[in-house]
Amino acid sequence: MPRVTIMIPTQRRPDGLAVAARSVFGQTGVDCAELELVIVDNDQVPSAKPVADMLAKAAPFPVIYVHEKRPGVAFARNAGMARASGELIAFLDDDEEAPDGWLAALLAAQVRYDADVVFGPVRTRAPDHIVAHRDYLERFFSREGPAEAGVLDHYYGCGDSLIRRAALPDPVSPFAIERNHIGGEDDMLFGHMRVAGARFAWEPAAWVWEEPVPSRMNLRYTIARAFAYGQGPTSHCAAAIPRDNLGVARWMVIGLGQAAVFGAVAGFKWLVRAKDRAEWLDRAARGLGKTFWWGPFKIQFYGRTA
Repeated sequence: MPRVTIMIPTQRRPDGLAVAARSVFGQTGVDCAELELVIVDNDQVPSAKPVADMLAKAAPFPVIYVHEKRPGVAFARNAGMARASGELIAFLDDDEEAPDGWLAALLAAQVRYDADVVFGPVRTRAPDHIVAHRDYLERFFSREGPAEAGVLDHYYGCGDSLIRRAALPDPVSPFAIERNHIGGEDDMLFGHMRVAGARFAWEPAAWVWEEPVPSRMNLRYTIARAFAYGQGPTSHCAAAIPRDNLGVARWMVIGLGQAAVFGAVAGFKWLVRAKDRAEWLDRAARGLGKTFWWGPFKIQFYGRTA
């Protein structure tokens, strides 16, 4: 078994961090002698250190605490990468909880498919008090994929993934700092890796629970986030070297059409109070994001300015 670093970036979520870390401690079918946990505290003050110290006392393998005071998700991930010693890096978010076979499933898929990145499903549990748009909100924060394991021709986000360090364009600071506050640093990284010929795989057995913070379980957050997700394809074309101007124009036109069509459907669905009205509003927002993707329209989700 190769050396594996499990990384949990966190920011002022002590309870979620404790749940995520303890789920990591309970992994089965792996050699604990080849594991380490890196906790990256992305708060200006070391607020997660007491929890990290408490967790380290009960851990079956080393727990490394990293304090990255510069606000931003890319800063946090890169700070963890700089301290990680693993040949493979497994990412878990601080609002996720891994079943005991999670890591073994990721590792087995990585070997089976000789994968540079392996992704697993994310299953969201909404709090009991969430009633309005509950199905949509649970789907929004979940990650669904093929029913069978196999090689992928696309990629997902960083949470619940296993990355081969040698396949990264930069093994120490692979995440783009220009995405610090808006997110999508993982999409940009995986997009560059795909162009370079990286192999992605999917393992449905490597699933995790996710319980988003309550302040995010509403349409105000998810529709803004959908808009930001929509910006991804156009932004990736703009960031390509050389810049893909034809791709930028193509995605902007596609987005405008999607916003018009899906927006009209969403308006009708809202008038008749259809159950799936939030899904259509989400689609319209993603289309609009493809068209309005540059500076003034970027929404900050991370860091002190979020």
